[in-house]
Amino acid sequence: MNHILRTEKEYSNALRRIDEIFDAAPGTAEGDEAELLVLLIKDYENKFHSILPPDPIEAIKLTLEEKGLTAKDLVGLIGSKGYVSQILNRKKPLTAEIMRVLNRQLGIPADILLS
Repeated sequence: MNHILRTEKEYSNALRRIDEIFDAAPGTAEGDEAELLVLLIKDYENKFHSILPPDPIEAIKLTLEEKGLTAKDLVGLIGSKGYVSQILNRKKPLTAEIMRVLNRQLGIPADILLS
């Protein structure tokens, strides 16, 4: 397959083929095919399967979970226990200062917090 993917069937076939040749050595015919398929698949996914940015509150909760932290660990960083609870329950908005703190302290990308 060496053309732009236009249908779900072509996309599925490309995914199946990339699974078959994924470990092909670079510089070989299959290696070149794999590189091309990656580009074609990525292009198709960007057009038809775009992924929406994560919700900021869900990103905060996921980051806490990944780091083995709880909402209590945000107390002092962004406010009182009640304030943290209100933010995580969407009753209070994220302020610019809170977004800066979460970005610096937890490493949550700013573009996610701003979305």
